[in-house]
Amino acid sequence: MNAPAPHSPRETFALHGHDAAMAAFQDSRRSGRLHHAWLLHGPMGIGKATLAFHFARILLNGVDPQSPAGRRITAGTHADLMVIGRGMDERKGRLRSEIVADEVRPIQSFLRRTAAEGGWRVVIIDGAEFMNRHAANALLKLLEEPPPQAALFLVSAAPGALLPTLRSRCRALTCLPLSNDDMRQVLHEQGYATQDVDRLIEAAHGSPGRAAFLGHDRDGRVAGIVGKWLDGGASGASPGDAESIVRQDEGFALLCDLLGDGLSQRARRLAETNSLADAARVAAAHGALAALRRETERFNLDKGQAVLQAATIVSDL
Repeated sequence: MNAPAPHSPRETFALHGHDAAMAAFQDSRRSGRLHHAWLLHGPMGIGKATLAFHFARILLNGVDPQSPAGRRITAGTHADLMVIGRGMDERKGRLRSEIVADEVRPIQSFLRRTAAEGGWRVVIIDGAEFMNRHAANALLKLLEEPPPQAALFLVSAAPGALLPTLRSRCRALTCLPLSNDDMRQVLHEQGYATQDVDRLIEAAHGSPGRAAFLGHDRDGRVAGIVGKWLDGGASGASPGDAESIVRQDEGFALLCDLLGDGLSQRARRLAETNSLADAARVAAAHGALAALRRETERFNLDKGQAVLQAATIVSDL
């Protein structure tokens, strides 16, 4: 299976799920007392940033993607929309670990100026939990005295990491994982073949973003290896298995993700049956696997050896 390239939130016009969050926003807008700051929170990859862009399109008269405002939002050239997120570390080839104060401070001048198109000014902070303390404090000062006709949307998969004072100044909207019906529609719209959709829905837990990540697993090859390992076959892992995993796009990350998900589910089942010692042992293996993934990716260690080490962690259960 060749995974289709997913659209970015800026380029996604169809909205699936999140009906309650949309209704709350629309009710607030129609009341004429739209809150100035919103916290959109929920699991990763379920469409929170897409929802934030949809709100921005409503406020900036760009719901129609072919309208002048709609085209500017899609192109990233709308003068009344500012989007902030973690930048790319070109040297390491991955997203930076933080959003820093220098990236947040320009919001102040952006919000204080007159709207270029005579309406709202909108700011989206995607991954708000990655703001460091200086960035969060800079944003907090803006929220204490918000200008009129300005709306900020903070998107976060870990709202507990935000400053409590920051959370208290936002209206929270809980975003839930998508239903299977919504997931099926999203995946078909993104171009996934029918034979792949059911497998991805089962493993994605209501997250189109996770489904897109799992879509890198050609024909479910890594998932098959993970299933065999979790059924007691990890001790037979071979260098050939490791090579076949590492050769795939995102192969090592896929292995760790699927193994971690399987271990998490097993630990929950054991805890539910009061097998607490066994649940703790599986939870410890889950932690060891997560640490192996972090260290391998952080220090660019040999992924083939890391795959075999992951097998050892599982085989000890």
